[in-house]
Amino acid sequence: MCSALLFAVQVQAETLRFPGNASLQHQFVSVDSFDMPIGIWEDGSLPVEHLEGRLTQQAWRIDAQALTTLQILRPLREQLLNDRYRIIFECQTEACGGYDFRFGTETLSPPEMQINIGDFRFLAARRYSEDGPEYLSLFVSRTARAGFVQVTHIGPAETEEEPLASASAPVLTTAATQGSLQQQLDSFGHAVLADLSFETGSSQLSVGPFESLQALADYLTLFPERRIALVGHTDASGSLEANIALSKRRAASALERLVSEYGARRSQLDAQGMGYLSPIATNLTQEGRDQNRRVEAIIISTSE
Repeated sequence: MCSALLFAVQVQAETLRFPGNASLQHQFVSVDSFDMPIGIWEDGSLPVEHLEGRLTQQAWRIDAQALTTLQILRPLREQLLNDRYRIIFECQTEACGGYDFRFGTETLSPPEMQINIGDFRFLAARRYSEDGPEYLSLFVSRTARAGFVQVTHIGPAETEEEPLASASAPVLTTAATQGSLQQQLDSFGHAVLADLSFETGSSQLSVGPFESLQALADYLTLFPERRIALVGHTDASGSLEANIALSKRRAASALERLVSEYGARRSQLDAQGMGYLSPIATNLTQEGRDQNRRVEAIIISTSE
């Protein structure tokens, strides 16, 4: 079924064009029902439109770091508007209802579809055709390594099956995606120090050297008025208290290395730990847990 649909994409008009660095991770097609959110989670409930018809769900992965969810969503939204869809609901993370909205919405399972509960966007749209109304929703999120989009489309059950999306648009990147740590900090206010490694089961930073620490020390020298917090993160193994303590010790170890070997000024730095409270990937897979164990540099200055 999936291969036939992908072939059909090449010869028929599709609704959505994903960037060339996107790949289809999973597809589900059936005559079924779907509860599409049309409002925020509020007072213990999520307003939905109960829909029945030909249901198609896809999970797409966009291999690009540092993309924001808005940068992923915007070109898809524009395509929908150009294709006569009308946006009936749109929200972002906490404004949607945060954790409750995410788990109150029907989604495909990881690792094909990964949702960061601290950073996601949702959009629901509708259009009318000769066969009746069609509904389409986009659930957009990102991890440190990739963006993820769940596309859900439901239309009249008797209509012929047509391709929903293809990876035929230009590759989606940002300056920070391929650029320096400075670009990431200036564009997004934070950057993952992706090359850091720690001794097994320890908070002690490995020998190195680490390009990210050198780049961060250079950044602090270039902007002596700015302050950076190093924030440690863990996966969800173990208790919250233990993980917060471990993540803070790892951030502190990175801080000490910055000062002692890379010449950074201690007065520009702080070290904190979040434990498992701010994941960027699912903790249900080894790949996700590996991504969640990290140290981030965050600008904590509020003025130039």
